[in-house]
Amino acid sequence: MLTGSDPAEAGVDDDRSFDRHVLASILAVSATEGVAVAELAGLEADDFAELIEQWFPRACGVATWRSQTNDAVDEEIAMVRDLLLANRSTEGDAGRWLAAMVARRSMEPNHLWEDLGLRDRSELTRLLMRHFFPIAARNTRNMRWKRFFYRVLCEDDGLVMCTTPVCTQCSDFDLCFGDESGESRLAYQRRAQALKTAPPYGGDVARSASA
Repeated sequence: MLTGSDPAEAGVDDDRSFDRHVLASILAVSATEGVAVAELAGLEADDFAELIEQWFPRACGVATWRSQTNDAVDEEIAMVRDLLLANRSTEGDAGRWLAAMVARRSMEPNHLWEDLGLRDRSELTRLLMRHFFPIAARNTRNMRWKRFFYRVLCEDDGLVMCTTPVCTQCSDFDLCFGDESGESRLAYQRRAQALKTAPPYGGDVARSASA
């Protein structure tokens, strides 16, 4: 509905097409979780309306897009959002919106790329390297992005999150660096709809926000 194409076939060769795919993916996966799409996507009502108008004008008439409220932002979400905003590497509204959207979706239980509705982890890495390069470039060991955000927040506050000085000796190694392959949430939803059944996504819903 948003882009006119199947997410699996979305063209992302240039930066604008990639941004459009990312924004549509976040909105689409948020829409599978309830009607408060703006809240689930991490945007205030005004920003949400502006995003739809700028990027997906043919979706402006959808009723659920309009029934949003401006609620106070959770402190943890605000911390991640402000971290990303402080490390922006692009101009314009898209980067500002994405900081809020990535922060909000970081609170969900699956891998971050999954809860952003992206097709795989490489798309998340591209998103962060494009819009938040200073912090993304610091993840030199390919740590899982949620864990990395919280590690940076702790270090910036002079705290130590890790239990051991060497990652390979840590009992939490798999939480920080484990495999992140799998089926995307949107692909799962399409397959489930085709089968007329949609149980909770992935069987991995017990993953903590540290994934």
